[in-house]
Amino acid sequence: MYLKNSTFDKNNLLELVDKIRRESSVAIKADKQIELGQFFTSSRIASLMASMFDEGRSTVRLLDAGAGVGSLSAAFVAEMCCREIKPKKIFIVSYEKDAMLLSYLCKTREICNDACKRVGIKLIWEILNHDFIEESRDLLENSEVDDSQFQRFDCAILNPPYRKIHSNSLERKLLKGIAIETSNLYSAFVILAIRLLKSNGELVAITPRSFCNGPYYKSFRKEMLNETTFCQIHTFDSRRSTFSDDGVQQENIIFKLIKGKSQNNNNVTISSSFANTDKIAKYHIRYDQFVHPNDKEMFIRILKNDSGYRISDQIDKLGNTIEDLGISVSTGKVVDFRSKDYLHSESLHGTVPLIYSSHFEDGFVKWPKINSKKLDSIIQNCMTDSLLVPSGFYVLVKRFSSKEERRRVVAAIYDPERVIFSKVGFENHLNYFHINGEGLTERIAKGLAVFLNSSIIDSYLRQFNGHTQVNATDLRNLKYPGIEQLEEIGKRVGTHLPEQDEIDLMINELF
Repeated sequence: MYLKNSTFDKNNLLELVDKIRRESSVAIKADKQIELGQFFTSSRIASLMASMFDEGRSTVRLLDAGAGVGSLSAAFVAEMCCREIKPKKIFIVSYEKDAMLLSYLCKTREICNDACKRVGIKLIWEILNHDFIEESRDLLENSEVDDSQFQRFDCAILNPPYRKIHSNSLERKLLKGIAIETSNLYSAFVILAIRLLKSNGELVAITPRSFCNGPYYKSFRKEMLNETTFCQIHTFDSRRSTFSDDGVQQENIIFKLIKGKSQNNNNVTISSSFANTDKIAKYHIRYDQFVHPNDKEMFIRILKNDSGYRISDQIDKLGNTIEDLGISVSTGKVVDFRSKDYLHSESLHGTVPLIYSSHFEDGFVKWPKINSKKLDSIIQNCMTDSLLVPSGFYVLVKRFSSKEERRRVVAAIYDPERVIFSKVGFENHLNYFHINGEGLTERIAKGLAVFLNSSIIDSYLRQFNGHTQVNATDLRNLKYPGIEQLEEIGKRVGTHLPEQDEIDLMINELF
């Protein structure tokens, strides 16, 4: 158990809890972890999160929702035990739905209780084997009638479960009852924790970065940005550095919020850590750089350095929305598995091309593709006609790119002179630029493709897009050159797109 002398050793406590975490990971089956969305926090990450809380409270009431084996609460206790001004009392309420983890959580509590005794802190740690969403719903509903029904929290520390919420699930029904619309458990846990905090309460959480953009998390962003102040966002230089033991490879961030504080004149700290070192870089940005004042989508932008600021400033100065140009961007209408009765592997009489990202080649669409694994022809009839668009010049953008691809935005030109059909279908994994459902002019299409394939657009998009999906909403949220500028670029493009260096030189001329 803990060291038997009277001194407090933070690292020793964290190592003991990390050992408990590793033991639990071996004992619990991987498919059970996936089912519950469990990914446990290492002591290094937990300690970093705990260090973000402010000092000064003599009594601290802490919420740990989805506690696992208690790594985050233990890191919080270790941090408080090391502070020059220590709290006199720490009350912890841990929610953990998985009964298999309770014995490990109790071991962690015992270690922390011993540590607190040695430094003169009274620890009261309540472990609840309850569903956090269901219990929060009850607490919040009761508080509307009588706010004295429960004690709100000073602090919350979260590594919430990561799992989609199905439309017909109990979670969805419970959340809807308290006006929470979100698509993942992690965002639901964060919103509930915010609502359970006291005014000026602090929340530190580690979650996927996916909430920073896209339509699915708009209501989540809106509540966070309206009800709290963002103090800090911490990023990692490697996708694998956060949950390497669990094989998680999506991009995660740590963020700190304060409930109810005015955001307007505050700076946001952007920090980054580097794999295998304790080095942390910090950069401060104004709130209007973090969330643009006129951005209806409320995208959260993470500028890590001066270069990021310059890129953001350059793109924003272009000034034109896609609507200003009279151009629209939509998602391909053909969902192949829903239309499989109308798909063929060969071009037969009565069929038209169905374009996938696999048809992208040298910046243009090449169809048909020899030995294609896709059924890339679709019958044109009264059942499919609404899924097709008339022949013309279109710019297509992949909605999903692989982690290995150098660019997040990959655009290609559909040239009606190369694929000679009266109509064409674009598969649902593509976005396409058009004018009122029809094609663009040749020069605009070529200029737009060059712009979207530039390195500066790729860097700009990564400021608010932390995953490999590019939604039509993301593309609508960009600023674009004017029509004349796009035409000027487009007339310099021949039968294939230029090399990357040449593309970047052409786009740099805009600035």
